[in-house]
Amino acid sequence: MKKTSNEAIYSMAQAAAIAAIYVVVTGMIVPVAFGPVQFRISEALCVLPYFTPAAIPGVTLGCLLSNILYGSAALDIVFGSLATLIGAVGSWMLRKNKWLVCVPPILSNTIIIPWVLRYAYGSADLIPVMMVTVGIGEILAIGVLGNLLLAALERYKDVIFGRLFIR
Repeated sequence: MKKTSNEAIYSMAQAAAIAAIYVVVTGMIVPVAFGPVQFRISEALCVLPYFTPAAIPGVTLGCLLSNILYGSAALDIVFGSLATLIGAVGSWMLRKNKWLVCVPPILSNTIIIPWVLRYAYGSADLIPVMMVTVGIGEILAIGVLGNLLLAALERYKDVIFGRLFIR
Protein backbone atom coordinates (compact mmCIF):
# COMPACT_ATOMS: atom_id res chain seq x y z
CA MET A 1 0.00 0.00 0.00
CA LYS A 2 1.50 3.30 -1.11
CA LYS A 3 1.30 6.18 1.34
CA THR A 4 0.04 9.57 0.24
CA SER A 5 2.16 12.57 1.14
CA ASN A 6 -0.27 13.45 3.98
CA GLU A 7 0.03 9.95 5.43
CA ALA A 8 3.83 10.13 5.19
CA ILE A 9 3.85 13.47 7.02
CA TYR A 10 1.45 12.12 9.64
CA SER A 11 3.68 9.07 10.10
CA MET A 12 6.81 11.25 10.50
CA ALA A 13 4.98 13.45 13.00
CA GLN A 14 3.98 10.37 15.01
CA ALA A 15 7.57 9.10 15.00
CA ALA A 16 8.87 12.51 16.12
CA ALA A 17 6.28 12.74 18.90
CA ILE A 18 7.13 9.24 20.15
CA ALA A 19 10.86 10.08 20.08
CA ALA A 20 10.25 13.30 22.01
CA ILE A 21 8.16 11.53 24.65
CA TYR A 22 10.87 8.86 25.01
CA VAL A 23 13.59 11.50 25.56
CA VAL A 24 11.55 13.51 28.06
CA VAL A 25 10.48 10.48 30.10
CA THR A 26 14.05 9.14 30.14
CA GLY A 27 15.32 12.54 31.28
CA MET A 28 12.89 12.58 34.17
CA ILE A 29 14.52 9.52 35.73
CA VAL A 30 18.14 9.65 34.57
CA PRO A 31 19.61 8.11 37.78
CA VAL A 32 17.72 4.82 37.29
CA ALA A 33 17.54 4.84 33.48
CA PHE A 34 21.18 3.88 33.01
CA GLY A 35 23.54 1.30 34.52
CA PRO A 36 23.46 -2.41 35.37
CA VAL A 37 20.16 -2.11 37.24
CA GLN A 38 18.05 -0.14 34.80
CA PHE A 39 14.46 0.92 35.03
CA ARG A 40 13.86 3.05 31.97
CA ILE A 41 10.14 3.88 32.07
CA SER A 42 10.38 5.20 28.51
CA GLU A 43 10.94 1.60 27.36
CA ALA A 44 7.19 1.10 27.89
CA LEU A 45 6.83 2.90 24.55
CA CYS A 46 8.36 -0.15 22.85
CA VAL A 47 4.84 -1.65 22.66
CA LEU A 48 3.69 1.15 20.31
CA PRO A 49 4.63 -0.73 17.11
CA TYR A 50 1.48 -2.73 17.87
CA PHE A 51 -0.44 0.39 16.82
CA THR A 52 1.73 2.00 14.15
CA PRO A 53 4.92 1.30 12.22
CA ALA A 54 5.90 4.94 12.92
CA ALA A 55 6.78 3.79 16.44
CA ILE A 56 9.78 1.85 15.11
CA PRO A 57 11.80 4.94 14.12
CA GLY A 58 10.16 6.83 16.99
CA VAL A 59 11.43 4.66 19.85
CA THR A 60 14.75 4.07 18.10
CA LEU A 61 15.40 7.79 17.61
CA GLY A 62 14.19 8.47 21.16
CA CYS A 63 16.66 5.94 22.56
CA LEU A 64 19.47 7.29 20.38
CA LEU A 65 18.83 10.89 21.44
CA SER A 66 18.46 9.92 25.11
CA ASN A 67 21.77 8.09 25.04
CA ILE A 68 23.48 11.06 23.38
CA LEU A 69 21.88 13.75 25.54
CA TYR A 70 22.40 12.00 28.86
CA GLY A 71 26.06 11.16 28.33
CA SER A 72 26.20 7.53 27.30
CA ALA A 73 29.37 5.98 25.92
CA ALA A 74 29.70 5.65 22.14
CA LEU A 75 29.16 1.86 22.24
CA ASP A 76 25.99 2.39 24.26
CA ILE A 77 24.73 5.01 21.82
CA VAL A 78 25.18 2.58 18.93
CA PHE A 79 24.33 -0.80 20.43
CA GLY A 80 21.73 0.40 22.94
CA SER A 81 19.85 2.07 20.09
CA LEU A 82 20.30 -1.06 17.97
CA ALA A 83 18.79 -3.17 20.77
CA THR A 84 15.77 -0.86 20.79
CA LEU A 85 15.47 -1.02 17.00
CA ILE A 86 15.59 -4.84 17.04
CA GLY A 87 12.97 -4.93 19.77
CA ALA A 88 10.68 -2.47 17.97
CA VAL A 89 10.88 -4.39 14.69
CA GLY A 90 10.15 -7.61 16.57
CA SER A 91 7.15 -5.97 18.22
CA TRP A 92 5.83 -4.90 14.83
CA MET A 93 6.26 -8.44 13.53
CA LEU A 94 4.27 -9.86 16.48
CA ARG A 95 1.51 -7.23 16.34
CA LYS A 96 -1.15 -9.86 15.57
CA ASN A 97 -0.93 -10.98 19.21
CA LYS A 98 -0.91 -7.95 21.48
CA TRP A 99 0.32 -9.88 24.51
CA LEU A 100 3.49 -11.01 22.67
CA VAL A 101 4.40 -7.50 21.49
CA CYS A 102 6.45 -6.87 24.65
CA VAL A 103 8.65 -9.97 24.25
CA PRO A 104 11.10 -8.80 21.51
CA PRO A 105 12.22 -5.58 23.24
CA ILE A 106 12.60 -7.39 26.56
CA LEU A 107 14.75 -10.08 24.94
CA SER A 108 16.85 -7.77 22.76
CA ASN A 109 17.70 -5.47 25.67
CA THR A 110 18.28 -8.34 28.09
CA ILE A 111 20.74 -9.96 25.68
CA ILE A 112 22.52 -6.90 24.23
CA ILE A 113 22.71 -4.33 27.06
CA PRO A 114 24.83 -6.43 29.48
CA TRP A 115 27.52 -6.69 26.79
CA VAL A 116 27.32 -2.93 26.29
CA LEU A 117 27.71 -2.39 30.02
CA ARG A 118 30.75 -4.66 30.08
CA TYR A 119 32.59 -3.23 27.07
CA ALA A 120 31.43 0.40 27.07
CA TYR A 121 31.64 1.02 30.79
CA GLY A 122 33.95 -1.74 32.04
CA SER A 123 31.37 -3.18 34.43
CA ALA A 124 32.92 -5.91 36.53
CA ASP A 125 29.61 -7.73 36.97
CA LEU A 126 29.23 -11.08 35.25
CA ILE A 127 27.25 -11.01 32.00
CA PRO A 128 24.64 -13.52 33.26
CA VAL A 129 24.12 -11.46 36.42
CA MET A 130 23.63 -8.29 34.35
CA MET A 131 21.23 -10.18 32.08
CA VAL A 132 19.12 -10.90 35.13
CA THR A 133 19.21 -7.33 36.46
CA VAL A 134 18.62 -5.71 33.06
CA GLY A 135 15.96 -8.32 32.29
CA ILE A 136 14.07 -7.56 35.50
CA GLY A 137 14.07 -3.85 34.66
CA GLU A 138 12.86 -4.59 31.13
CA ILE A 139 10.10 -6.90 32.36
CA LEU A 140 8.90 -4.18 34.73
CA ALA A 141 9.19 -1.37 32.17
CA ILE A 142 7.93 -3.15 29.06
CA GLY A 143 6.12 -6.22 30.34
CA VAL A 144 4.19 -4.44 33.08
CA LEU A 145 4.10 -0.70 32.22
CA GLY A 146 4.14 -1.34 28.47
CA ASN A 147 1.20 -3.72 28.64
CA LEU A 148 -0.69 -1.26 30.85
CA LEU A 149 0.00 1.44 28.24
CA LEU A 150 -1.10 -0.90 25.45
CA ALA A 151 -4.36 -1.72 27.24
CA ALA A 152 -5.04 1.97 27.95
CA LEU A 153 -4.36 3.03 24.34
CA GLU A 154 -6.33 0.14 22.81
CA ARG A 155 -9.60 1.92 23.47
CA TYR A 156 -8.45 5.13 21.73
CA LYS A 157 -6.29 3.66 18.96
CA ASP A 158 -8.41 5.05 16.13
CA VAL A 159 -8.37 8.55 17.58
CA ILE A 160 -4.65 8.58 18.42
CA PHE A 161 -3.23 6.61 15.51
CA GLY A 162 -5.94 7.29 12.91
CA ARG A 163 -5.74 5.56 9.58
CA LEU A 164 -2.19 4.40 10.27
CA PHE A 165 -3.48 1.73 12.63
CA ILE A 166 -2.50 -1.31 10.61
CA ARG A 167 -2.72 -4.96 11.50
